[in-house]
Amino acid sequence: MSHILFEKKDTYAVITLDREKKFNSFVRDMALELQKRIDECSKDPEIRALMLTAKGKAFSAGQDLPEAADENNGIELEDILKEHYNPIIRKIRSIEKPVVCAVNGVAAGAGANIALACDIVLAGKSASFIQAFSKIGLIPDSGGTWMLPRLVGIQKATALMMLGEAVPAEEAERIGMIYKMVKDEELHKEAEKVTAKLSTMPTRGLGLTKRALNLSHSNNLDQQLDHELRLQVEAGSTFDYHEGVSAFIEKRKPEFKGE
Repeated sequence: MSHILFEKKDTYAVITLDREKKFNSFVRDMALELQKRIDECSKDPEIRALMLTAKGKAFSAGQDLPEAADENNGIELEDILKEHYNPIIRKIRSIEKPVVCAVNGVAAGAGANIALACDIVLAGKSASFIQAFSKIGLIPDSGGTWMLPRLVGIQKATALMMLGEAVPAEEAERIGMIYKMVKDEELHKEAEKVTAKLSTMPTRGLGLTKRALNLSHSNNLDQQLDHELRLQVEAGSTFDYHEGVSAFIEKRKPEFKGE
């Protein structure tokens, strides 16, 4: 049974977590299918942006604990990280297309960190983010210890991880954890609007911007300037760059192709 819904819409795709009765907690098949869908979006030139969201009252409760705790058929934590979550995070960060996340409810544990790994995160007013790992004696995974301090600072991230406090959407926006909070009833429409807009923009340029941002976390200023130079030259060789310049000079709306 599939726990991932996939819909292709013109120049973007919508991926929806669909394990509503279990608060969209991840089991193995669900994690592997999400990886597969991200790969499909990466390879399909017609898809120039993607949106990740979920059905029901929760975005994702993270790992399905019974799957990990089952003494007879359970999956080892090492395998869960190596085969499920680490590949998901790597694929979200490495796909050179914008990934928009619409958090429709509680995002806990790995579910929170999958959301925060996306490029632009919108959350409904009733949504919240919880680093729930300390409640069961684990450490934050799925890139949480890498991403959260960069979003909110080391002091705030440490407290949130150790205390396991829930961060409401409004607070998450205020401290820079997410891009924007919107009304619950407007979340899907607003997130899809952002995704659709991104899908008509210069895809190669956006992808190179994402690559530059990823590189910035490990570079000093001189190294980053060198990377910017190289990436800018690459961006300047694209169709969309020439189209953008021509449209500006001709005072018309550009028609980007993502090339």
